[in-house]
Amino acid sequence: MNATTKRWETILQPLLKIYGSRKHPLAYRNVYELTIMIVLSAQTTDALINSIAPTLFEKYPSFKSLAQATPSELYPFIQSVRGYRKKAEWIIAIAKSLANKQEYPRSIEELTSLPGIGRKTANVILRELGAPPQGIFIDLHVARVVPRLGITSETKPEKIEKALMSVLPQHLWHDAGMAFSYLGREVCRPKNPHCDNCPLFQHCAWYKDNKKS
Repeated sequence: MNATTKRWETILQPLLKIYGSRKHPLAYRNVYELTIMIVLSAQTTDALINSIAPTLFEKYPSFKSLAQATPSELYPFIQSVRGYRKKAEWIIAIAKSLANKQEYPRSIEELTSLPGIGRKTANVILRELGAPPQGIFIDLHVARVVPRLGITSETKPEKIEKALMSVLPQHLWHDAGMAFSYLGREVCRPKNPHCDNCPLFQHCAWYKDNKKS
């Protein structure tokens, strides 16, 4: 373990203690529901997806049942979701692909081969399944928090992910990504971040430049 990795592993301990064990805010009950909800949640709030999911899953409780539907049959359930027409096509295609598989995909490569699933989504699914980390979840909150802390100056998600993977030990990848996301949701807001409530403010480059007197 190099000095940079050791330093950030130590610095992040208070953050991981608060947020590291939290599950994703989507209120799923199984891997089927997680998969469908997380695809629907792109560019849409988790709260909205949580509100519409019960009715959708009452009608379509499994990959097999969803695989029998047509996109237009899903519209009444998901029409409040941004891009719902395309997402209806994606989740039906996913359902058809997975309906008869004995095992759910457990690699980023397999997951990202499915429509509507990118690295961000795949990393979340693997974390929630308890699979070994293969990358780090980067959402808009992580993409804001990590550069503010000074871990990297990169702003593109794929480059932020690579930077984090280079400075954090692999066993922390899953929980660090989710912890950064919750920090961004609850404390490190886009405007007027609540720095006094941040467990990392003493190590934060943005705080030193903007808040410290």
